[in-house]
Amino acid sequence: MEINEVPQDSLDYKDRDKLKKLVYAVDKDGKYTGIGSVGWEAENIATRQAWDAIEEELAETEQKVKAGELSPIAWFMQKKLMDIALLAQYMDKWQWQVRRHMKPPVFARLNPATLEKYAATFGISVKELTDFGK
Repeated sequence: MEINEVPQDSLDYKDRDKLKKLVYAVDKDGKYTGIGSVGWEAENIATRQAWDAIEEELAETEQKVKAGELSPIAWFMQKKLMDIALLAQYMDKWQWQVRRHMKPPVFARLNPATLEKYAATFGISVKELTDFGK
């Protein structure tokens, strides 16, 4: 594709219109060169659908946290687009331990050092972690 053919279909969603990604196109001399693109329509539709699904899952998890079915760890894990395996690696814990920490009674008994490590992993304060859903 030539430089003037690089898609520039802006996506007015999640501040995405401010982001550009690097794509390669052929310049007037026939050489590949990098150029910024805000995307193209098909990609933008897929991105919007993916984020809508993530936001729906987050809302469901938030309700479960508020209902006392899950600890806030589950919500922050989803918010950071992590899974149990990745979170366990960051926490230096076994996956079964992280799953266990997602149970509200177990979460309530976590020691301050563990809460601090979860908070640091999520980029939040311990207060934000422990007060979420209340």
